[in-house]
Amino acid sequence: MSIPTLLDHVVIAGPDLAQLVDWFAAATGVTATPGGVHPGTGTANALVALTVDGERRPHYVELIAPDPRAAVEATGFGIPGLTGPRLVTYAIHPTDLDAVVAGSRERGYDPGPVEALSRRTPDGTLLRWRLTHSRPDRPDVPFLIDWGGTPQPGFTVDATLELLDLTHVGTGAATNRALTALGLPPGAVAASAAPAVDAATGEAPGGAAAGYALRVRGTDGSTVVIGAT
Repeated sequence: MSIPTLLDHVVIAGPDLAQLVDWFAAATGVTATPGGVHPGTGTANALVALTVDGERRPHYVELIAPDPRAAVEATGFGIPGLTGPRLVTYAIHPTDLDAVVAGSRERGYDPGPVEALSRRTPDGTLLRWRLTHSRPDRPDVPFLIDWGGTPQPGFTVDATLELLDLTHVGTGAATNRALTALGLPPGAVAASAAPAVDAATGEAPGGAAAGYALRVRGTDGSTVVIGAT
């Protein structure tokens, strides 16, 4: 089992949130809890807390898609180009977000500016956090998040699912350089895994094989793999 020690949440994006929630429920047996809308970004989400050995941890899955009521177009996480669900990236929660960003820039990788965001839950609770947005050109590198005084959703979301592992499939030298620049402790990010080899050609497939593989335990006890395999 390989779970990044600093894992915050896994992002699965799609073109339609209701369809994304239905797809996830069909795959895992768990219906995501409605999250809310993200003002100014054109997106809305639903969440599933991820347990480890049956216990809640600061980990969750975010299902994110365009908010049909938004006045702006959703552009983050490659959403405009998606035709179906895709595990696009994940977030980590370093102890000192600003120090990690500054150190990473000094070592040659810019995670992007730190921005303060907020949203309200369906019951009106205000959530606040700070993050570096996932870089469109670097989905292979996790973005950073700091919840400050807001309770991390992994401890508050009703829907839960058992996390088995999260691996990074098909990593290359550029990815490794960026991860090294972040200066995080060993085990903080998703471990590398080789993509499956095509038995017919003896080669690793392209396309979807370059990305992430999330393994969870479905409600029927089966192992469900989402993402690259």
